[in-house]
Amino acid sequence: MTRICILGGGFAGLYTALRLQQMSWDNHEHEIILVDKSDRFVFTPLLYELLTQEMATWEVAPTFQDLFKGTSIKFRQAAVQLIDLDQQVVHLSDIHTDHQAISYDQLVLALGSETPLTGVPGVDQYGIPFRNLTDASRLENRLRELENSDQEKIRVVVVGAGYSGIELACKLADRLGERGRLRIIEKGEKILQTAPEFNREAAQKALSKKEVWIDLETGVTEITASTITIQFKEQVDEIPVDIVLWTVGNKVSPVVAELNLQRNQQGQIKALPTLQTVDRSMVYALGDLAEILDKDGKTVTATAQSAMQQADFAAWNIWAASTGRSLLPFQYTNLGEMMALGADNATLTGLGLQLDGAAAYLARRLVYLYRLPTIDHQVQVGLNWINQPIAKFLRSIAG
Repeated sequence: MTRICILGGGFAGLYTALRLQQMSWDNHEHEIILVDKSDRFVFTPLLYELLTQEMATWEVAPTFQDLFKGTSIKFRQAAVQLIDLDQQVVHLSDIHTDHQAISYDQLVLALGSETPLTGVPGVDQYGIPFRNLTDASRLENRLRELENSDQEKIRVVVVGAGYSGIELACKLADRLGERGRLRIIEKGEKILQTAPEFNREAAQKALSKKEVWIDLETGVTEITASTITIQFKEQVDEIPVDIVLWTVGNKVSPVVAELNLQRNQQGQIKALPTLQTVDRSMVYALGDLAEILDKDGKTVTATAQSAMQQADFAAWNIWAASTGRSLLPFQYTNLGEMMALGADNATLTGLGLQLDGAAAYLARRLVYLYRLPTIDHQVQVGLNWINQPIAKFLRSIAG
């Protein structure tokens, strides 16, 4: 029997498990085990919608138990303590037992990355990242505390003007309205440095309309409970602040960093075009923690879109390696980029299209609905979206 152990239930890990389940294994005995420390998968591009209550938690973050209904995939809610590559064993610590070991024949490393809260005094204590439900809950609790206070203005600083920082600033500006005072701090010369020009211009326009202040070529030198100190060239300013959102940087988890595998300068594991690690053919590296080359030898950017595509190839190659078939090199197809710019605005570029405003907002929602992990979940979310305006209309005429 082939036992496939998948570590991490993000886009790369979850979609690999679901694709493996769909493969035709014939009479080849196999076992698929997915391990994640959370009990929920998080569709991270829609995590921002929780802040504006455009979506509910169950829509953005379904449980693995629900997603795996009707499949043979086994789920373990556990933290990975140690990966023994020589013995092909993963050591876990979960909510039910102190320790358990799982042996494997094929291993998928898909544990993602973390936001490093280092390098600036106070960032580890007062900086809030935005990657998962825990981060979203921490931010939500702080927002409610401030909204329920008699404080006239709520001052929010977003550090980093990449996609995450821009989406956060726009959603929070819509939520807080005139009560909000939002500021973006970016050390680079422009926002969205790697984005298409169309997206950058649309974001600039949206931020200006929402009166979000932008400090470019500016660094952060210290954060306290009520202030953030920033530096532009030789000028240093201490600014009062209520919330600091930290969206810059990536680092692999400590358990991955300890593995004796080839890695790049950023600490990412080097993977072959087949998505196998350079050192061990039975170990696959996907998503943020990996430096992945496509079939042409080009490095693939770590995004949710590329992680979902990697899952298709990883599932095929694991299946092929287990059943004596040929492996395929990863071929990335850039389907474009989407970005939320508030509760009713977005941008979409790709496949010959350039959209912004309400049309892009609707298109983004429909694309992500299609990309939700299972058909059952797609149907549940889609029906809820249809019912929401109907229920709102009925409440209006009844009241």
